Amino acid sequence: MHAKLDERAAEIVARYPADRSRSALLPLLHLVQSEEGYVSPAGVEFCADVLGLNKAQVGAVATFYTMYKRRPTGDWLVSVCTNTMCNVLGGQQVYDTLTEHLGVGHDETTSDGKITLEHAECLAACDYGPVMTVNYDFFDQVDPDSAVAVVNELRAGGRPQPSRGARLCTLKEMSLQLAGFADPREEAVADGLAGDPTLAGLKLAQQHGISVAGYDPNTPIKGSQTGDKPAPATTRPAAATGSTAPDVKAPDDKSPQIRTAETRNPDAKTPAPDAPGTKAPVDGAPAGPADAKAAEAAGAAANQPASDAKPAGDGGTDAQERSLKSAESKEAASARSELASPAVASEEESDK
Repeated sequence: MHAKLDERAAEIVARYPADRSRSALLPLLHLVQSEEGYVSPAGVEFCADVLGLNKAQVGAVATFYTMYKRRPTGDWLVSVCTNTMCNVLGGQQVYDTLTEHLGVGHDETTSDGKITLEHAECLAACDYGPVMTVNYDFFDQVDPDSAVAVVNELRAGGRPQPSRGARLCTLKEMSLQLAGFADPREEAVADGLAGDPTLAGLKLAQQHGISVAGYDPNTPIKGSQTGDKPAPATTRPAAATGSTAPDVKAPDDKSPQIRTAETRNPDAKTPAPDAPGTKAPVDGAPAGPADAKAAEAAGAAANQPASDAKPAGDGGTDAQERSLKSAESKEAASARSELASPAVASEEESDK
């Protein structure tokens, strides 16, 4: 797997700051899935080795998100929504029909290895229900007959056109896109307007003259680059409540973002605890690399074997050793550069 994926894995890791490389885990898992059709134990080990993590950490992420499959999956992942809205409109009948027609149940793959069927709790398209997706592309307002027609075309080697979006791609091709690599197909990008169900609310509002109070859609938006000031907001007078109590200003009218920023960074002299290049204060002497390795080894020894019969901790992996040695060398280089700086040299001369 390293021979096949190392180049693209390095490209993914390079998208993130050096001290935030573990953020590349999600696209790396998609990359592994694009090679094998699922996240295998070897794929988990590959991601752990690239990022200097242990397999338990990678496995915790891979099992949390349903888009990462932990067993071999067909080229076409067919998902049928059976949640409340789609169920009322016939989603369960669609799923039951496909189950009988394909001879498989939830999260099972047909004998030819082409189609994996699953029922989904919600596909976020209630206005088009019942909804079915193939590799997460939508087939809207399906019924048992139209759903069977779609899977029959897929098994025959065709690629039916979804109701919205580009032409279908296989699970491996889709996973490569989710890893951040462009789809080279000419028909990979599709244009189109929103469908009638999505626009129904807007059309009703237009027909009945419903709009936000004081909003004029013909008012141009003022830009800060031209020096124009934005038009003052139109406010409606508060309804009389009969109370004689004076109006009291809210204790804090700052936005949640500003309050969060001030909590993390109280003033300009206090660096944020997770800012690049800073270290969070700790009580007592900070743990050294040897302490970290000892703690890692102790945790690995206490863990039970993972699903692939290897210790979840993988104590003392090469990637972790490289990370520790790299950190030690950077700290030593930083110390030497500070001693060699002109300011330090002048202070030493003055002391002499």
